[in-house]
Amino acid sequence: MTNGRPDDGYLYWRWKPYGCDIVPFDGKTFLEGMRGKHWALVGDLLLRNHVQSLLCLLSKVEVPTEVYHDRTYKSRRWHFPSHNFTLSLVWAPFLIKADIFEDDNGVSSAAPQLHFGNLDTNWMSQWDSFDYVVISTGQWFFKIAVYLENGSAIGCHYCQDKNLREITTGDSFRRALRDTFQFITKSPHKPVVFYRTWSPSHFENGEWSSGGTCNRTVPFKPRQSGDRAMDNFMWRIERAEFAKAVADDGASNAGRLKLLDTFELSLLRPDGHAGPYRAYDPFGKGSTGKIEYDCLGWCLPGPIDTWNDIIMQMLGNDLKPPPHPRA
Repeated sequence: MTNGRPDDGYLYWRWKPYGCDIVPFDGKTFLEGMRGKHWALVGDLLLRNHVQSLLCLLSKVEVPTEVYHDRTYKSRRWHFPSHNFTLSLVWAPFLIKADIFEDDNGVSSAAPQLHFGNLDTNWMSQWDSFDYVVISTGQWFFKIAVYLENGSAIGCHYCQDKNLREITTGDSFRRALRDTFQFITKSPHKPVVFYRTWSPSHFENGEWSSGGTCNRTVPFKPRQSGDRAMDNFMWRIERAEFAKAVADDGASNAGRLKLLDTFELSLLRPDGHAGPYRAYDPFGKGSTGKIEYDCLGWCLPGPIDTWNDIIMQMLGNDLKPPPHPRA
């Protein structure tokens, strides 16, 4: 709305599960139950969307202090002093180590180089400080990329190098998840880990780079979302790799790995994206040039607030504050 979007229905639609109710996110209960804890959201720019929603909800109880940001503000950290609660946003778009050749405007000068078998140190270096982690990845794996293992190039995606074999989006995504979950299950440090599933885009009549749009103003009805073959394909990979990770983690850690499965409910919300209103007043008199639609990132308030409602539900007894010691 700040950028001029004329409709406001997307502000009020809320997802409701069949046969039960979901309790709205309660910032006071969350902060009380998470005193002294450190939460981290690790992944790509959609995690920035997610942390913005969480900050809005928690700021109703206590306004945090930003205590860190990197040069590009992609990684940030906030502290809630009255609750000694820390919230971090960690930029790691592939989760694994990646050499990314982009300027501050996101313009690439070369294809990213991904290192199978090595994780991104942006989050690895902080791992032992995390009590709760939300991780997610995916959309960046559609980019042209070169893949390395043990320092040597083993393949690429759409790079047109005849000396390198084609590695598909699905194969690279699966390998990155496997590397990530293998580290999580073998690490002696055992935070609670939420894996948030695939966040669907809703481009129609093209994609981001080919004139795709998203002009819908109401949610889809069930089974109305159309052909989502690639979204479903990536979602199935996530679920399969997560199931393997849970099995590897063992019964002694039961419940530590949690699947935050937001895919199907998010699929119903084509109205929830910024669309052309990622920029201010895109159709105004002063606007010039091509209008780009953002049909991947989400408006706030919007569907992402429901993701936090679900987290609140999944935390259960973790939100009960510790008993005060007797005098």
